[in-house]
Amino acid sequence: MNMNSGGVSGAGGSGGGGGGGGRCWQSTTSVTASGKRIQKEMMELNADPPGDCSAGPKGDNLYHWISTIIGPPGTPYDGGIFFLDITFPGDYPFKPPKLLDLIGIMIWSIIGTIVLKGRGTTTPWLKRLAFQGLQVVFKTRIYHCNVDSSGDLSVDILKDSWSPALTISKVLLAIRSIFTNPDPYNALVPGIAHLYLGDRAKHDEIAAEWTMRFAK
Repeated sequence: MNMNSGGVSGAGGSGGGGGGGGRCWQSTTSVTASGKRIQKEMMELNADPPGDCSAGPKGDNLYHWISTIIGPPGTPYDGGIFFLDITFPGDYPFKPPKLLDLIGIMIWSIIGTIVLKGRGTTTPWLKRLAFQGLQVVFKTRIYHCNVDSSGDLSVDILKDSWSPALTISKVLLAIRSIFTNPDPYNALVPGIAHLYLGDRAKHDEIAAEWTMRFAK
């Protein structure tokens, strides 16, 4: 499947809303500074899309994109089609994902200790409450130590390494890189990380099974 030629028409549905094929998003209202920045990035992405990646607005919402990433060859995700939701903040790109104000941090430090019994993970809405800014969530299930069961992922570019100079194309490349180079030492799912480090063959077998089941 050639992701560079068709944009995200498959992701956005038959009614339109993908950003591929050089299509330009047309706004029916005045475009803010952040909206102009997003439009600029969309045109750049259409002109030179990252390998095996595609992304564009969902319907008429410039701040809500759908993206697809094809699992790279040589990995247990090979050939899988992984869909992601991307939500831009209103003041993109100047507000990187960061913790809320001091009160929010204090609250998070308390409620962040709440775990679901037997799962060893915080509830998804609590995790999302603690961050604001560019949000990227896997909609396709994937067996990966850096992506949890709710689709949240852990990559530096969306956290401490964020800079307004970065673009959505670079974000997609960073996300694609976790397919080939997982980071088990900063895992969201410790059990998968432990298996990756202790029994790589078994890990890859399960990951390939999930890819076949959920992404093909």
